[in-house]
Amino acid sequence: MAELNTAEGGNKKHGGKVRSKKMSTKVDLTPMVDLAFLLITFFMLTTTLNKPNAMELNMPKKADVPEDKIPINEELLLNIILDKDNTVWWYEGQTANNLKKTIFANEKGIRDIIYWKQRKLAKDYGNKDTMIVLIKATDDANYENMVDALDEMDITGIKRYAMQDVQAPELEAIKNGGTGTTVPE
Repeated sequence: MAELNTAEGGNKKHGGKVRSKKMSTKVDLTPMVDLAFLLITFFMLTTTLNKPNAMELNMPKKADVPEDKIPINEELLLNIILDKDNTVWWYEGQTANNLKKTIFANEKGIRDIIYWKQRKLAKDYGNKDTMIVLIKATDDANYENMVDALDEMDITGIKRYAMQDVQAPELEAIKNGGTGTTVPE
């Protein structure tokens, strides 16, 4: 509360002149500080903080019996293999006969390859959403590459993708340097 303190002014004994009383103001700020702390406490308790946003990833059940596996048209498959030094190997279909090398960069990178495959499937099948991407990582790949690959799936709108282990023929093809480094037009 604000409070006004008045001090007795003027002294008749020494000079006889009467002076007017000087009013001094003193504001007590304690209630204002209390109010500030109450408001801070109120907003801290009632505000919701940003929750971390994570990508939902549904993992399929492992097939115990090989007969339970569903056959897939090879033309719909795009295989992406993540390797050391941000290198990305890719090929179409189920066999790594035509393994090509690229990077994560936007121009002539994995995104362009995904868009190329989507355009090809849209032309052949009338629907770009039929594509299935298999993401595989070698032992030399780092975690950031896997996150980047999943981000590319989200950016390009791929709805059907899975993560698999790298097979021995794929590792052999990588060791041999693949078959090319060009991005299709």
